[in-house]
This record gives sequence, structure tokens and C-alpha cells, in this order.
Amino acid sequence: MERANAWKTYDEKTKTAVFDFAEDYRQFISKAKTERECVEESVKLAKAAGYEDLNEVIKAGKTLKAGDKVYAVNMKKAIVLFNIGEEPIENGMNILGAHIDSPRLDIKQNPLYEDTDLVLLDTHYYGGVKKYQWVATPLALHGVVALKDGSVVDVTFGEDPTDPVLGVSDLLIHLAAEQMEKKGSKVVEGEALDVLVGSMPAEGKDDEKELVKKNILAILKEKYGIEEEDFLSAELTMVPAGPARDYGFDKSMIMGYGHDDKSCSYPSLIALLNSKKLKKTGVCILVDKEEIGSVGATGMQSKFFENMVAELMDRCGDYSDLKLRRALANSFMLSSDVSAAFDPNYASVFDKKNSAFFGRGVVFNKYTGARGKSGSNDASAEYVAKVRKICDDNNVNFQTAELGKVDAGGGGTIAYILANLDMNVIDSGIAVLNMHAPHEIISKADLWEALKCYEAFLKDA
Repeated sequence: MERANAWKTYDEKTKTAVFDFAEDYRQFISKAKTERECVEESVKLAKAAGYEDLNEVIKAGKTLKAGDKVYAVNMKKAIVLFNIGEEPIENGMNILGAHIDSPRLDIKQNPLYEDTDLVLLDTHYYGGVKKYQWVATPLALHGVVALKDGSVVDVTFGEDPTDPVLGVSDLLIHLAAEQMEKKGSKVVEGEALDVLVGSMPAEGKDDEKELVKKNILAILKEKYGIEEEDFLSAELTMVPAGPARDYGFDKSMIMGYGHDDKSCSYPSLIALLNSKKLKKTGVCILVDKEEIGSVGATGMQSKFFENMVAELMDRCGDYSDLKLRRALANSFMLSSDVSAAFDPNYASVFDKKNSAFFGRGVVFNKYTGARGKSGSNDASAEYVAKVRKICDDNNVNFQTAELGKVDAGGGGTIAYILANLDMNVIDSGIAVLNMHAPHEIISKADLWEALKCYEAFLKDA
């Protein structure tokens, strides 16, 4: 059952809309490279669309009703948004869920050191990465430093065109004979991913040690007002420097950092913000920590989502523990995460009959997991049929896929966590090339079809 290429279905007006939406997305991911930045940008968009802060609503003792729109932020790293529908929340919600964290290099708590007149930052990689992909490429520093006086300093270094960039050095090919014999997982070791940040010494006595480090600390003090000890309470990360770019002679694709999973989270957010009156309450939840198991207070396994639904029902004057449980069990969800795009260069790891292809629309994965579907949410046949009908009724181009050949590997999403609440969940998203590399690639057509799918789901599920 080969699916049609979505580009063939577009007239010139639609193509213009596809490219315009892709440009909005390109601008978004160029600014929002960390989960904190994603939440910050999402709040701006939500406020512009008339959403209120749910915590402010609670403090003011206000009640909520159908048509009201609210959002809640969790520790600046996750966000949930609600467009309250005409039906009681107890009847269920239509939920779009995605994650906003991406693989990267995190700066350790005691990171700064000098070695042979070079100063480096020690890192710990985050998420599943091919470590060798992160060397010899321009990197930027993003994050925050929390000071003992309670203030928080925002740090972004390497993104402005006038900024220097940072990076991890690689071993020259001339001396790499031994290195080239190693397995890919060992070519670059995790402890070798230290970021070079300076080489010029400060003024000092001839016998004074670590003058380059002294100079770097002086720069950090002048620019950000931070001391070396402040790294202890910092969340700093290295990400690829520079904006996302159009890709291909025809500009039909986008190359950028963090398509996994911002290519799903952004259209999920915009779909909800675009929604008008809904029968069922529409929800968009964007969470942290998926790349390391959805753990912690800002991951999907936390109680944040359930707590916020309870608060919402309370403000609507219709809360009880039983009604909350019913609301969750009666809900439908699209767990929006990316899928592996078929790559002709590596065809051997794909089952072509069950692969996702660029330009053929949003992807549904009935199940993910690895080897025997381990760790997977496996959507019911009835729910898959319901989603198919929504797409067909709304002229959404879609395809189905698995994550490569059986036993070739595998992966997971947040789907199973929501399914644990007894709701119907299926994985949906966009096909990605170079997944988890510093620079990933998506099709603009697929991005557009995801938006259409998510809008239709909120309206008709």
C-alpha cells in the first residue's frame, strides 16, 4: 500500500502556505534550542493567542468555562495548554503530546580546567548520540546560572553572528591510525567531549599558573557576572551553533538542530493555538526528559499533567478524584514523536514496506519499542481505524511505519506513559533523516501535514 507523495496534491496556494509555515517553524527552532527556551517561546505564542496562566487564574479565584484558554508551566521546562471544550472534561480530552528536549552536551558541575595553555569545559552527553558526530563542529553555549542571591542569569553564547563559537576538537587524520580501527562507539569516548573555550593568558607573573583560565573567568565575570563556583548551580549545555537552514536545491527540506522532537511539538502547539470552539477540551503538553526516559519532575512520568487537569476541573467547578480518572481514561492522544525516514544510503536496516518516506505525510507508528516490541505502546486496531478516518475525512496525507527492521534496533516515546492512564494513545509524527545528529533533516510537506493532522484530531477525535 504505497502512499502518495503529498507534494503532488498541492496547488500553488497550498505550496505557499507550506513554505510560510515551514519558515515560521525554522525561525522557532533557531531560537528555541533548549527546553527552557521552547517553553519561553511557547508562552509568548500562547499569550498572543489569548491564553491565561492557570496559576494566576487559581490565585485570583476565577472560574473557567467552555471557550476559556489557559496554560501552566512546570519548572520552566514543560508546559501544558488547555482549550476548554463544550463537553464536560469528564467525557475526555483530545491530547497532543510531544517532547522538547534533544540530545546535546551538558556542562558538568565542576567543568572548567586548563591543560597546556588551553582551557576546556568538561561535558556529559545527554541522550542517545553518536559521539563522533559532535567533534569538529561549531557549538554554542545555552542555559542558565542560578546565583546564591536567588537571581538567575541567562546565558547564550555563540549564536550572534558577531559571537565566537566553541567546539570539541578532533584527532588529525595523520595520527589517527589506531583511532580508525576502533568501533564507532569508541572512536570518540564520552570523556573526550571536552569543549575548547580559550587559549590566551591573562597578565600575570611568569611563575603564576593557569593564566588562561584566569582570563576566561574574567570574561565570564564581565559578561555574565558569574564566578567559577557558580557552575555548581548552573544548567548549561552545548548545542550546534547557528540557525536552521533550508535544505536542497528546491528548498523542500529543513536542516536544523532538534527536529526530534520540535518538528512535532511546534505543529502540536500551533494546532491548539489555531483551534476555535471545540467539543472536547483540546490539550497540548510539551515535556522534558524524553531522551533519558521521561524521568524527573519535568518528564512525562511526573504528576504534573494529572495535577493540572485536576486544577482545571476544579476551576470549572467539576472536580472529584473519580471524575479525574474518568477524564483521563476517556481521552484520546496523539503521542507526537519523530519516526525514522527511509534513507537509500542505509536501506539495509529498513523494511521498505513498513518505512516512513519524505513527502508522504504524517507518520503513525502503531507500536515502537525494540526487539519484540519491548517498551512499546501498541495502539488498538479500533483506535487506528478512528485516526485513519479523521485523516481521510480532512484530506490529511498520512503513512504508517515501524522504526526499522525487526531486531535492527528500536526506540521509545512518551506514549506508554499516557497509555498507563488507560487512554487511547498512538504515536504520530514526522519522518527524520540524521535523527539524533547535531543537524537533522525533515520535509516541509510532512511538517505541513502534521499541522493539518493535529488540527483535525482536536476537532474530530
